[in-house]
Amino acid sequence: MNVQKIYEYALQREEEGYQFFKYHADNAHHAAAAEVFAKLAAEESKHIAFIKRNMAGTAAEPDTDDLDLAGDGWFEERARTELLDQSLLESMIPDVAVLRTAFLIEHDLAEFYETAATRASGRNQRVFEQLAAWERSHEALFKDLHDRVFQHYTEMPWGG
Repeated sequence: MNVQKIYEYALQREEEGYQFFKYHADNAHHAAAAEVFAKLAAEESKHIAFIKRNMAGTAAEPDTDDLDLAGDGWFEERARTELLDQSLLESMIPDVAVLRTAFLIEHDLAEFYETAATRASGRNQRVFEQLAAWERSHEALFKDLHDRVFQHYTEMPWGG
């Protein structure tokens, strides 16, 4: 297995994710929705930096201090709390497809990292496991957001 190629592929996917979230942060119609996407873009930036640091260390065994970057769940909890706001639910209805796409991006990356972790060893295995955990967390967030917005949409009264 060529670990460097896995890191290169991961870096491309994370950069695509960053661009996706940045675009939707810049184009969201509701400030809270824009904040959720902006925070995700910032999270993807952290993943990019993390991968770059580890790409540079594939030939050696670098310091492992940066492996525990999972955080305290503040971002996910804040995004879920913000969703309780009815106006945010209503404003995100046109973006239900965006939420589904965001979920799929995170889901696919989590699966990729989990597979890479099974093929790697040592520090590289831990790096891929950490990345997979981050992506699973974001995947769960977007599944929850999508499902709540979709449920709200299906329960909206229709004028007659």
